[in-house]
Amino acid sequence: MFMSLNYPSWIQPEIIPGFPLLRWYGLMYLFAFATAWLIFRIQVKKGELQKAAGISTITDDDVLSFFTWGIAGLLIGARIFAALVYDTKGIYWQKPWLIFWPISDGKWTGLQGMSYHGGFIGGFIGMYAWTKKYKQPFFAWIDTMAASIPLGYTFGRLGNFLNGELFGRVTTSPLGMIFPGAERFPLSESWVREVAEKLSLPAPEGALTINLPRHPSQLYEALFEGIILWLIIWFIFRKNRPFNGIITAVYAIGYGVFRFVIEYFREPDADLGYRITRDGNPSPTYLFESALNLSTGQILCLLMIIAGIGILITQSIRSKKNGR
Repeated sequence: MFMSLNYPSWIQPEIIPGFPLLRWYGLMYLFAFATAWLIFRIQVKKGELQKAAGISTITDDDVLSFFTWGIAGLLIGARIFAALVYDTKGIYWQKPWLIFWPISDGKWTGLQGMSYHGGFIGGFIGMYAWTKKYKQPFFAWIDTMAASIPLGYTFGRLGNFLNGELFGRVTTSPLGMIFPGAERFPLSESWVREVAEKLSLPAPEGALTINLPRHPSQLYEALFEGIILWLIIWFIFRKNRPFNGIITAVYAIGYGVFRFVIEYFREPDADLGYRITRDGNPSPTYLFESALNLSTGQILCLLMIIAGIGILITQSIRSKKNGR
């Protein structure tokens, strides 16, 4: 019995086939920003940010300005990080102006490649700069943003799924899905035949390669790093802030933990491979072989968790000193 799903054939990257300027991925980004904006405004309307910041009035212009600085920092950080950390060709180090150049070989490509961790750092810096410029309490504002981001982030990962990208490693799980753009494997290799036989996956007559099911890791991330993390923050910590900074810390730790675990199901970039391996030798990225094989994303998540714990400790100590 065939125990996997086929990626829906009706899904195409372009909203209108043949019109590359309108893509589902870009639309999902707009949904993500709109969702975060709506949730942020709900908190302002209920007076939660005003209470945390110790101020009486926050205008729509304040919120719009704060968002603008944060989103600008996010986009800049996400693009720079993706170009300088995840690109292995080194072209962006040699020609840094190409980082924000959306045309290649005379064709419009857009800004291909964005890094979540770079966006996190860039957004953090952008929002910090805004609070300094307008003399606002940083952690009160960023806590409100941290309670708004995860649900919006869900749309970003759905955009990856609609693009048929960032899929997971080969799996025999019933959740496995065959992505048309995934690497095909030679049937001459014994492990490939074993996986295909276990799944009763038929190979076309005379075929030399086969497309094996992958974890739909984009959907795992949308669920855990998006919906579940948002529910934890929204219903447990949002109205019970013993000190400013706790929601930011919970977000950083929660995202870091969820993403670290899901990275075991998601295939790392093949050109980067693993940063750390069990025996120090290269290991195939499309298979899970050891929990000691760590990707770039997992290392960045560990740093994110450490940063979240640091915020939790320092803000707790500062709160006690201030007698809050």
